[in-house]
Amino acid sequence: MIYKINEEIKPFEVVVDKYCSFYYAGASGDFNPIHIDEEFAKKAGLPGIILQGLCTMAFVYRAVVKESNPEMLKSLKVRFRNIVRPLDRISINGIIAKIENHMTTIDLSVKNQKSEDVITNAQAIVSHKE
Repeated sequence: MIYKINEEIKPFEVVVDKYCSFYYAGASGDFNPIHIDEEFAKKAGLPGIILQGLCTMAFVYRAVVKESNPEMLKSLKVRFRNIVRPLDRISINGIIAKIENHMTTIDLSVKNQKSEDVITNAQAIVSHKE
């Protein structure tokens, strides 16, 4: 898909399944107890189980590639800011920041249901030349 500078991408929203951290642990091998053991997570000073950061990043990936060929994604950068918990609602919005040499740079905003940033400085670069 071809975009124009300052054009917004289609917003993407996901409600984190209450078992998402368990599924992701199995898929990724990240069995850190803060992701799968409620009691352990609370003893560690957290409000409960938290989602793996890379799983949250995977939601950003989905938001970027949902309308194009996943192979066109050339780069994805994020900075983790806040935790994501099961049943949180994550909203991902993006705006086209730059188009140059058949590459489109998308600046992304990732917030939870409280409008808190969960990821900052998110940026994707997508090829628009097949």
